[in-house]
Amino acid sequence: MSNVKIKLCSMRRAEDIEYINEYKPDFAGFILSEGFKRTIDNDTYLRLISALDKSIKTVGVFVNEPVEKIANYPCLPDIIQLHGDEDANYIASLKNATGKEVWKAVRVKTPQDIESADKLPCDMLVIDSYSEACVGGNGKRVNLDNVLNAEFSKPYMIAGGITPINAAEVIRALSSHPPFGIDTSGGVETDGVKDKNKIEQLIKSVRSISQEKEG
Repeated sequence: MSNVKIKLCSMRRAEDIEYINEYKPDFAGFILSEGFKRTIDNDTYLRLISALDKSIKTVGVFVNEPVEKIANYPCLPDIIQLHGDEDANYIASLKNATGKEVWKAVRVKTPQDIESADKLPCDMLVIDSYSEACVGGNGKRVNLDNVLNAEFSKPYMIAGGITPINAAEVIRALSSHPPFGIDTSGGVETDGVKDKNKIEQLIKSVRSISQEKEG
């Protein structure tokens, strides 16, 4: 399980970029569809990515947007992450229109949810907890048994309630089918904003697991 990747999502402030430039997760996520509590507008997105360390890949999160709207988005992120009801035809069209890597979030209630998503033409699954109330960012832990009992071949990020305290535990629990990476947003926030100390703790915890596995 060497080199578990780290994605920190929902960058919104200049301070957020300063924190991740210092601690260097592998991916920085931006909520680019309207109507969500962590959504940012085009101008904010462009301003933030202009200050982002170029070694950190950008991930734009979209929910049920027309393919044309994403394809024409200014300064398209390195990776497109889909959090809605996008199907196989949609994903194929999006990849063709943008040439970008596409990740698909899966809101998991059963192992079969993962197995169904594994058939989609996406590059990565983002395995998240299920909530009736929202399409992501609910802070609820995924039932890891659903991951371990599913038969799937795509690489995956594990999301849903990942914090500095439990990240290592989650990674160890998935050692028989290790994740490509972990994905968190609220887990490194305090009172709704990114917390520098939590970001540092999370990244040190995950990187220490990677070194432990290599050793």
